[in-house]
Amino acid sequence: MNMVTKLLICLVSVLLAASVMATPVDTYEFKTTENQQRALSLAHQLRCPQCQNQNLVDSNSPVAQDLRLEVYKMVDNGKTDAEIIDFMTSRYGDFVLYKPKLDSKTYVLWLGPIGLLVFGLFIGFIFVRRQRIQPAEADSLSPEQQAELAALLKESKANK
Repeated sequence: MNMVTKLLICLVSVLLAASVMATPVDTYEFKTTENQQRALSLAHQLRCPQCQNQNLVDSNSPVAQDLRLEVYKMVDNGKTDAEIIDFMTSRYGDFVLYKPKLDSKTYVLWLGPIGLLVFGLFIGFIFVRRQRIQPAEADSLSPEQQAELAALLKESKANK
């Protein structure tokens, strides 16, 4: 190999090495395996405030890492699930919950889909009802209209 080829290979290797990013791995050691399972379950239920579409376990953001560690520590310190969730919601709001509580602020969230379904069924019922009524009205022609229709039909048959 000549010098240019070696230099090119070296440059490509450096660029590829610089583009590789390693993600940190949580290495928290729990007191018991039950605590570990509980903490992971809680971290799956809580949304990352920075990512907004990932839970704390799936997110690699620094905020999610800090919150995961906080959840892990609280579980090992004997806090209940309710206490941990209350702490997180008091700090970050109901947004961190994937399944928000049913209260006055979330009625639209929980009842909105049901309301939209009822509204859609109502509109569908009205539409179907009007479709059934309109053909019945078309059958009731006045004698003049019936005579005109009969004449048109005779003309069309004669033209064929």
